[in-house]
Amino acid sequence: MAVRFTDLQCKEVICVSDGRRLGYVTDVKVEMPEGRVAALVVPGGSRMCGLFGKGDEYVIPWECVRRIGPDIVLVDVNPDQCRVVRPKPGLPTHGPRCCGKKWE
Repeated sequence: MAVRFTDLQCKEVICVSDGRRLGYVTDVKVEMPEGRVAALVVPGGSRMCGLFGKGDEYVIPWECVRRIGPDIVLVDVNPDQCRVVRPKPGLPTHGPRCCGKKWE
């Protein structure tokens, strides 16, 4: 199945385990040089109504994507384990542990 990135951006991501709406896809992680999609990136909302910058984000491994429908993407993850804290500029970052895979 071929899906364009622009088509993914129009779809809401929903966790099948608890029905939680995670948001809309804003980015994808691609493994190079293979060009394989490794993960979907979904913003986790903003802090204080967006006044103090963006909040955390969800990095959802591609293996956890269960179905891509006309309006939604269903994922089987623990959202709390896929949440990545956005670091302050200049600080190192380490990825989440989600679906048994570690993102760096």
